Amino acid sequence: MKERDVSTYNSMIEGFGMHGKSTMAIEMFREMMERGLRPNSITFVKVLNACSHGGLVELGFEIFHSMTSSHGIQPQIERYGCMVDLLARSGQIEEAYSFIERMKIKPDHIMLGTLLSACKIHGNLELGDRVAEMLVNCNDADSGTYVLLSNVYAASGKWKEATEVRALIKEAGTPKEPGCSLIEVNNEIHEFLLGDIRHPKKEHNYRKLEELNPVLKREGYSPATHVVLHDIDERQNEWALAIHSERLAICYGLISNKPCTTLRIVKNLRVCNDCHSMIKLIAKITKRKIIMRDRHKFHHFENGACSCGDYW
Repeated sequence: MKERDVSTYNSMIEGFGMHGKSTMAIEMFREMMERGLRPNSITFVKVLNACSHGGLVELGFEIFHSMTSSHGIQPQIERYGCMVDLLARSGQIEEAYSFIERMKIKPDHIMLGTLLSACKIHGNLELGDRVAEMLVNCNDADSGTYVLLSNVYAASGKWKEATEVRALIKEAGTPKEPGCSLIEVNNEIHEFLLGDIRHPKKEHNYRKLEELNPVLKREGYSPATHVVLHDIDERQNEWALAIHSERLAICYGLISNKPCTTLRIVKNLRVCNDCHSMIKLIAKITKRKIIMRDRHKFHHFENGACSCGDYW
């Protein structure tokens, strides 16, 4: 492009960040300033998100502080939220909580939900209880927040509390959004839900799933059954993980495409840790590239690794 303005750079920074190329996003940010363009408030949201996706905590704080000291932009709830997300994704849960306590403005349910989700992901359920209490007292919490709250209670084995929250969700008439994955094969979009049995090739799909399970275990895969949020036995937990929508979509892609063909999946929710680990191994075993867009970002799986560097 002959002319590049702030909006152009904002788009590039966001794109690189979403595809796990945080270093290139930072390079775009620096190039922008070298060209004499002043970053705006949107720029800082994009570049801090890129730091978050890449686990660049120190650099993220450096940019956050420069926002006020060098560019005269006062942090608002969105930028504070980026910093909480940056700390939370990197596993610095206590630091994220302390950051919220030091903020000059009141946290919203989105920020608290981010921290609560991180508490569940990183296993800090003691802090999760404290954040959950803050969320309960937050008047603007939405249905998604209460679903997350229910999941955290379930993850800590508090089945009574989890059931009570789920009952509140049901009474409000706002059902939980089901996990859904889409894959394009031969110019047709195929949709899969958790444990889907609607597809005309469901028998072939589940046969492929059963074929993969022992191969994955030989490669070192061990189902993370602790992420299953139901009070059921270990064998049922493993099966509950095995039938996640993205796994069914991938299996269909494997039986429907030629070897080495890139698989492209879109999922409406965040891919769980267990599926993320499993997809890395499938990409390695099948010698394929698998590109997945979940609720947060693009994941490029290849040769047993993911472009997100396991930060998402």
